[in-house]
Amino acid sequence: MKKIAFSLLAFVITCMSFAQSNYDAKEAFNPQFYPYPGTDFRSTSGEPGPKYWQNRADYRIDCTLDTTKHSVSGEVELTYTNNSPDNMKFLWMQVDQNIYRKDSRGSATTTEEGGRWANSKFTEGDVIKSISAEYNGKKYTPKYTVSDTRMQVWLQDALKSSGGKIKISIQFEFEVPEYGTDRMGRLNTKNGWIYEIGQWFPRMCVYDDIQGWNVLPYVGQGEFYLEYGDIEYTVTAPSNLIVVGSGELQNPDECFTPDQSKKYSEAKNSDKTVTIRSEADVTGKTMPSKKSSSTWKFKIQSTRDVAWAASRAFILDAARINLPSGKKSLAISAYPVESTKDKNGNDWRRSSEMVKASIEHYSGKWFEFPYPAATNVAGTVGGMEYPGIVFCGYNSRGGGLWGVEDHEFGHTWFPMIVGSNERKYAWMDEGFNTFINDLSTEAFNKGEFKHQSFFDDPTANYVVKGTFGDKVDGLFNIPDVIQQQYLGTAAYSKPAMMLHALRDLVLGPDRFDAAFREYVHRWAFKHPTPWDFFHTMENVGGEDLGWFWRGWVLNTWKIDQSVKEVKYIKNNSPESGSQITLENLEKMPMPVTILVKEANGQEHKINLPVEIWQRGADYTLSLPTTSEIKEVTLDPDKKLPDWNRDNNKWKKAF
Repeated sequence: MKKIAFSLLAFVITCMSFAQSNYDAKEAFNPQFYPYPGTDFRSTSGEPGPKYWQNRADYRIDCTLDTTKHSVSGEVELTYTNNSPDNMKFLWMQVDQNIYRKDSRGSATTTEEGGRWANSKFTEGDVIKSISAEYNGKKYTPKYTVSDTRMQVWLQDALKSSGGKIKISIQFEFEVPEYGTDRMGRLNTKNGWIYEIGQWFPRMCVYDDIQGWNVLPYVGQGEFYLEYGDIEYTVTAPSNLIVVGSGELQNPDECFTPDQSKKYSEAKNSDKTVTIRSEADVTGKTMPSKKSSSTWKFKIQSTRDVAWAASRAFILDAARINLPSGKKSLAISAYPVESTKDKNGNDWRRSSEMVKASIEHYSGKWFEFPYPAATNVAGTVGGMEYPGIVFCGYNSRGGGLWGVEDHEFGHTWFPMIVGSNERKYAWMDEGFNTFINDLSTEAFNKGEFKHQSFFDDPTANYVVKGTFGDKVDGLFNIPDVIQQQYLGTAAYSKPAMMLHALRDLVLGPDRFDAAFREYVHRWAFKHPTPWDFFHTMENVGGEDLGWFWRGWVLNTWKIDQSVKEVKYIKNNSPESGSQITLENLEKMPMPVTILVKEANGQEHKINLPVEIWQRGADYTLSLPTTSEIKEVTLDPDKKLPDWNRDNNKWKKAF
């Protein structure tokens, strides 16, 4: 009899949970989630409203690269269309090169701390030589004021609403920094400098229906928020340099040798990589042209930006990209001989193969690639994206090259196609992209680099503690206020983890993919807010998700589900059925998967909806068991980033 009492006491102690729950169902499921109703501009369904508007910026740019001074000079002609309902007395523009000035806000806020966005050397930034304006046939010189990385241009006559157009011409010049906050710069190779040129011409700030002018300064971690339009640009450089850039090269016959031009045309019809300019061409002494310089002409439509690169060190190859509609694009890779040193060829010689696979996957899964070319450039920049062109580290290889290339081209969809505000909401840019990278990595070459995924094991203890720790910044922060050591979590891995959880545990792949795809199509080449995304996922997915966004995005809540108690319904008799009580110990609710194993070998796997937590922290499940319960496990497939997995399992005490 004493032996039985002791075993029963051990059973009760094993089942008890001594942790105090922090969960508040009323807070988690508060009905007031959305801060404002729909408008004519933005529907409560998540779609652009019937009167949605956005302004437009078209550019014509001519520039020259001076390889002696390492400088770029040029003139940009902006045609700005004011589609807003407001008349404008002034315009705001971005002059991002000013971040490289010693007295910039970026230098003040990052140099002292160091890190990826710090500069050890400085330039004079954007040197504005002249500005002129033309409106309603009248030309004049407007007054302007430069404030760090913004420039305000005052207009003599207000730019009329609902379609008013103005032309602004600006002559500018800047020195190319050797290290440009890991977004641009120049690399000295044994065959010449590689110039990677981004954020290089004055560009329009966004004026939208949410805030008016968006004028957050460029100080490092926050990226870009830009207007869409068409851009034509030329780059004049020494004739022994190869230039690659956003969009389609308009005059290949004028820039390439006859043999290179022929191979360039061949690549447009080849699924295999075609070498256009070989290592022998790079090291050979034959000049491609008798002229001292060549002018490369590019054109791209429906874009928010352009970037380009130039070097006489470039090996150049390309392959055809096949798009779902039947259209074709071109995967191009430009890299130095230093990038070809892997004895198995698993280096930049595979770049065009990888670019082609990335673009074809994303085009089939979410939205068709909109540009005539996708160019990958090897240089000093570790990884940076621009429309139709990306900069990746020249010494990347294998899975590392796939990972950075696939990530940077994934940005074509977020934020190049879906134009969210990167300077405010990095999680809608880096995070969404990291999520789609996981799916593309799984698909590439039968999962060749699948282990390289950002999302290998979200349930590993070190991952959970590093994602949900008390000091870790949350998603809903301007990226520039996030601590550098936590940017990777708050902007990249946690929002990707969130989307996987929404896809796998809440909506299911079919409903999630349909809603996510619809979000991309609704907001292609437009400017969504977080609330537009929330509305779309709910309306298309058919699920009220206020509890989900509240926990994952607006707060830094943890997930901790536990087995609190196991007992039998009648007189402690296993044959009469059992009751299992679960407890939510932390503030975030999530659906529950439970696996129950009986002594007779029978197993029960039950999926419980998130609504089990609507009335409180405890939930009791009745099961028709016919023998003793040996084991109860929560989240048996390890899909949930649970804070404390030790309390996820109950075993019969002996």
